[in-house]
Amino acid sequence: MIAVEKALEQYGAPIYVRHEIVHNKYVVQTLEKKGAIFVDETHEVPEGSIVMFSAHGVAPTVHEEAAERKLATIDATCPLVTKVHKEAVRFADEDYDILLIGHEGHEEVIGTSGEAPDHIQLVDGPDDVAKVEVRDPSKVVWLSQTTLSVDETMETVDALKGKFPLLVSPPSDDICYATQNRQLAVKQMGAESDLVIVVGSRNSSNSKRLVEVAKLAGAREAYLVDFADEIEEEWLRDVSTVGVTSGASVPEVLVEGVLEWLAQRGFEDVEIVKAAEESITFSLPKELRRDLRAEAAAMSEG
Repeated sequence: MIAVEKALEQYGAPIYVRHEIVHNKYVVQTLEKKGAIFVDETHEVPEGSIVMFSAHGVAPTVHEEAAERKLATIDATCPLVTKVHKEAVRFADEDYDILLIGHEGHEEVIGTSGEAPDHIQLVDGPDDVAKVEVRDPSKVVWLSQTTLSVDETMETVDALKGKFPLLVSPPSDDICYATQNRQLAVKQMGAESDLVIVVGSRNSSNSKRLVEVAKLAGAREAYLVDFADEIEEEWLRDVSTVGVTSGASVPEVLVEGVLEWLAQRGFEDVEIVKAAEESITFSLPKELRRDLRAEAAAMSEG
């Protein structure tokens, strides 16, 4: 969201964004009001315009399409996604079969697959493992969509290892730290809550997983809402403890709105559940940093 806002300030409207910058309805609506235009495909962007690639990443062919249309590109791909892309390229260069654990049709999966389409096959959960075929069982590696549930990913990995005992794991954990931390907190919360409310959009993979994790942890019920006014009064019947969490890309103001709604109905005592400290920060896209530095330098000289 900050990257798009900074781009609008720097270059003016419109800024075209290929796919939703993050999967959150409020963020998208807010940016649209400021002059962002979200498109599904690169050919929808007028020639010579500025286009930003979303946090989910894109395939190399998309960069080629943008160059053909003479578009100025701003790559806002999440660094964790970029890391998976680089791993895909490296393992493909070493002629591995790459088993990408993720959900079919998700933008991140499409982008990662595009890095090495001849080497990557999608594994959409443990039930998909039976149909996986590889050229050489001694040269197989798994990678994953960064926003999956940790438990879900490892369940699929375990099934793959049962079929391919020499399966290689990526050099480090590629699950998004914000996703993982929220899941850990929800496991604690779900065990102690009658009801868990997850603030997030329905097209957000990590938000939907939080609902599932809460139920598996012991919550009697869990619901996904974009805004506080979507909560139904009947959900609170016979409920003494409510857990509230949010997807990785949800603005704090939306969570505060849910807490305020609950406080007005008697749930005023708030206890913070924190599974880990989040100290990682990500820089603005390099293209935007470059132009901001150039502008600052010009102003200082002036």
